[in-house]
Amino acid sequence: PPRRDSDLIGHAEDSGLIIDIGQWILNEACSQQRDWALLNQTPLRMAINISAVQFRRRNFTEVVRSIVDKTGIDPGFIELELTENIAMHQANEVLNTLRELKRIGVKLAIDDFGTGFSNLSYLQRFPIDRLKIDQSFVRGIENLPANKSIVQAIVSFAKSLSLETVAEGVETAAEHAMTCACACDEVQGYFHARPMPANDFLAWMATRK
Repeated sequence: PPRRDSDLIGHAEDSGLIIDIGQWILNEACSQQRDWALLNQTPLRMAINISAVQFRRRNFTEVVRSIVDKTGIDPGFIELELTENIAMHQANEVLNTLRELKRIGVKLAIDDFGTGFSNLSYLQRFPIDRLKIDQSFVRGIENLPANKSIVQAIVSFAKSLSLETVAEGVETAAEHAMTCACACDEVQGYFHARPMPANDFLAWMATRK
């Protein structure tokens, strides 16, 4: 059977290959954001998933700073996405790393929010910009009152901390309408577009305008 993305990432983390893979992805994503910025008048935010193994490396912030300097991008348009579980262990060290990243100028988001088991108090301490609401709460939200209540609660909580929210995994018009009605700042998912080659993206953006 085909290997799932989660299996591939798990094997890469166990073997240590995720370090090289993650650094390559960071470099490619930042380079692509720079290229799009040169072609497009409206700056585009590039979101990049970060592995827990990659994040906990002692030189992680130096790697990010080096890539930002080398590519010459505006770090304000780079967003690093971290899972809740990253914040679960060694909170003081995590806080120090996040502060260093903020000094570089990048944005920070919590990915798959709502699926972890951490104390919500960490959000008051950590310099996070955005919460990405896990797709498990979005799928079929128009028929699941409990999911709607969860999304509304997350949005209300985020707004109280001046955080933006993104609904993940929006695939249908009904899910789009409901997450917008819940006052999510942004939605992400196949409802708008499926993954596409970088060369096709600006053409797609032009049609959306």
